Amino acid sequence: MRLLLVEDDNHVAAALSAVLARHGFDVTHARSGEEALQALVPEGAGFGVVLLDLGLPDQDGYEVCAKIRKRTSTPVIMVTARSDVRSRIHGLNLGADDYVVKPYDTGELLARIHAVSRRTPHLDDTGATETALRLGAVHIELLTRRVSVDGAVIPLTRKEFDLLALLAQRPGVVFRREQIISEVWQTSWEGTGRTLEVHVASLRSKLRMPALIETVRGVGYRLVAPAA
Repeated sequence: MRLLLVEDDNHVAAALSAVLARHGFDVTHARSGEEALQALVPEGAGFGVVLLDLGLPDQDGYEVCAKIRKRTSTPVIMVTARSDVRSRIHGLNLGADDYVVKPYDTGELLARIHAVSRRTPHLDDTGATETALRLGAVHIELLTRRVSVDGAVIPLTRKEFDLLALLAQRPGVVFRREQIISEVWQTSWEGTGRTLEVHVASLRSKLRMPALIETVRGVGYRLVAPAA
């Protein structure tokens, strides 16, 4: 997922960008409100989430949020030290999707990013809402959470579907184990790694396509698009 980080403190931005990158995010750093607005042109510019610090040098963060909302539906999470209820309500009324108060737990921030992302429809290359993915004989219906192979429906558990849908969104791209665990299980606990391996093995077995999900040793997994 591409993420726009709007933060004027370079040290804070560098540290947070490193954490987000470890969890598979492609981070673009904007140091001012104007940089952020330019980065979102054309509409949304492919970003999945905007992390918006309110203490910007050129514009008030609330004003930037209002401008972002007029330009795009990309989810916005405000990140600020302002913890009073009035500030939170004001931010949400301006169009923010969530509001995180500093200092925050990194795990909570990641969970909130994934939460607002799940509430936002995936878009295809034309900007239209994507409702299904087809990879050769495999058909994935995102809205009904239904998977079929050559027309035969394959019963999957909730996590199996989430894992397959995640990999299928970017065939051929390697997803790091940490990223998959963070997005599918909403945790950074290393012990989930074994659970991930079990789910990958189960998908290969249920779909009867052992080569569909390739293990990239020491990194993670990628989906190999089968021939049509």
